[in-house]
Parts: sequence; structure tokens; C-alpha cells
Amino acid sequence: MREVHVIKPECREIEVASGGMKRVAGVSQCLVGAQGIHLALAEISPGKSSSPHRHTNCESAIYVLRGKGRFMVGEDLTKAIEFGPGDFIYVPQNALHQPVNDGNEVVEFIVARNSPVEEVEEYEGD
Repeated sequence: MREVHVIKPECREIEVASGGMKRVAGVSQCLVGAQGIHLALAEISPGKSSSPHRHTNCESAIYVLRGKGRFMVGEDLTKAIEFGPGDFIYVPQNALHQPVNDGNEVVEFIVARNSPVEEVEEYEGD
């Protein structure tokens, strides 16, 4: 029988940063042996963004805890969708996206995926 885990802040898994976005996992394959889920906190400092990318093996659900910015989406990242505290964001598998913090405070997200390990394809542009 599998066990319930409580992951304390000092035990979180520091993940690879994407551009100006930093992410720390609390539920992951590495930490608890998760097989179909991943849960993390992500931060983007003012004036920074993640690298443009897509997740080729999973979809993501994001909740904005604080900060404002925009999600650049579309095949050439030409569409901007504004977000702020209290917003939920859904990112389908293979959807090109880039969260951008163009506000004055840190943006903080809760990020959930339906795969314990993401496969990321960085976008180089034309």
C-alpha cells in the first residue's frame, strides 16, 4: 500500500528554471513517486518571463496567487492574454506559451500537470 506524504517547505524539489521563471515542486515523481500528477509553485520576477515553450506530454492547470502579467500564446506567440490574482489558466498539451511578468511585483503561480515528468520543447522562433 502506498503512503500519504506531507512535504515540508525545506524538502521541496528545486526544478530547472525556464528563462526568468523559477519552479519548486512539492509533489513530484522524485519526491513521492507520483505517477500521474505534478504540483509546484512558480515565480517570475518583475520584467522577466519564462522561455517560450510547449509541453509535449501533458496539460497544465495554473492558479495565479499574486502578481499580474500576460500569457503569450498562439503559433508565433502573437496573442496576449492578461492574468492576475485569482485567475485559473489552462494550457493544453502542445500549446505554445510564455508567461510574462510586466508588472511591478513577483508573479506567483500554483502549477499542476497530469504527468509526473514534463517533456518540454523550447521554441526558437522563425
